Amino acid sequence: MTEVILEARHLRKEFGGLVAVADVSITITRGTTHSIIGPNGAGKTTLFNLLNGKYHPTRGQVILNGEDITDTPVYRRVHKGMGRSFQITNIFPNLTVLENVRLAAQALGNSNYRFLRRADFFKTYVQRAEEALEVVGLTPMAYSPANVLPHGGKRKLELAIILAGDPEILLLDEPTAGMASEQVPELIETIGAIRRKGDKTIVMVEHNMNVVMNISDRITVMHQGEVLSEGRPDQIANDKTVQSVYLGELYDLPGRQQ
Repeated sequence: MTEVILEARHLRKEFGGLVAVADVSITITRGTTHSIIGPNGAGKTTLFNLLNGKYHPTRGQVILNGEDITDTPVYRRVHKGMGRSFQITNIFPNLTVLENVRLAAQALGNSNYRFLRRADFFKTYVQRAEEALEVVGLTPMAYSPANVLPHGGKRKLELAIILAGDPEILLLDEPTAGMASEQVPELIETIGAIRRKGDKTIVMVEHNMNVVMNISDRITVMHQGEVLSEGRPDQIANDKTVQSVYLGELYDLPGRQQ
């Protein structure tokens, strides 16, 4: 029996007279990678921000592990097991890669206000940071300043920062945004390494269809503020309605029937 970790129930978001999300209900199954896609203006980013708490819905509910978190602020959602990334990397550029991740682990621990102690005092947090860096493949860069990392490396560092808090669910906002095409396969492998550990759920908004099709277990397609279609990657790739509205006009998807 599959277990639902995150739900959107009849979410609606209005910005003045604009309805960005109309009446959206989706369920995210624990341990899966679930992507939200759609053309510009489809409402996918608004839906994503309703799930992570950046926006409060005009109507509807967000349920995490059976608990209504609709009115729960972002920082409380983090402590409930929700980690999120941003389109723009959010790191301390002059600290080392390891220190960036160690601080993230410390912020969610019992010593979160004791930042002026020596780093080796917090051995548990250092160990957690080292484990996160190993997952994303940044161990060789642990003692380098974060600002020397290429853009793809900074995206991987951001993933390590999220993992350091040991969240149950990761919400990734356009993880390949701004990346050179040759860096994308490496990020796919990094997210794949997180998936293979089997203890994380990933919800992702992403425009790169090769990424979406390669790492998603399920895809929700948004159009004009509503859910147009939902299914496995192969089902979405061969959905004629989705092709006509979005995918078929822009991408030659692997496995798509002609």
